[in-house]
Amino acid sequence: MNITTIGLDIAKSMFQVHGKEAEGRLVVQKRLGRKGMTAFFAKLPPCLVTLEACGTSHYWGRTLRAMGHEARLIPAAYVKPFVQRNKTDARDAVAICVSAWRPDMRPVAIKSEEQQASRALERSRELLIKQRTQAMNSLRAILAEFGVVAAQGARGVAELRARLTSDDPGLPETLVAALRIVLTQLDTLTPAIAALEERIKAVVKTDLDMRRLARAPSVGFITACGWWRRSATDGATSSPEQR
Repeated sequence: MNITTIGLDIAKSMFQVHGKEAEGRLVVQKRLGRKGMTAFFAKLPPCLVTLEACGTSHYWGRTLRAMGHEARLIPAAYVKPFVQRNKTDARDAVAICVSAWRPDMRPVAIKSEEQQASRALERSRELLIKQRTQAMNSLRAILAEFGVVAAQGARGVAELRARLTSDDPGLPETLVAALRIVLTQLDTLTPAIAALEERIKAVVKTDLDMRRLARAPSVGFITACGWWRRSATDGATSSPEQR
């Protein structure tokens, strides 16, 4: 098979391949499982493989590059106009293949494992902060139903904690038992968030540019780490016509 360009629609377990030769004639159109996909591309001569930028696309981009192929990620919004009629995996693969050589197409840079790991740190921290905020708001809302109102912020939560952990909270026993469990959850979230922030600081310290940015006023290590993760995306490769 003399395949030059492949549009690849990816998912968790099933993958749709749409391959064309240089003249634009359809050469292959098939559906592959996860193992079958790896075997298929490992045997295929190097070619351009275009994927829609979505979940797991950076992983597959790195994998395809390691096999010798040129992997290119296309923003989903740029692929959508080329999907004909009802959306299916096969038609998505066709649209991805068609959009591959558009002269105005600007691909998304494939992120390295280090950049994705850095983002995982940030997302984990964001998740725990959200859970902590939800727990604190739930604590306030429930106690407000019993006429117990505290100030905003950590000081207010400390007041509620003191009330709930006292020998005589003056509240129903069932309520106190339930909210003490919420307090226990808060006690685990705060140090976990601090631990993730320490790991993010360690990442920032490994790069000179991040260290410089972190010292700038109103920036800090969280913003510096996010900048480093996004820097490759901002430097996405040029379109085929520009190369």
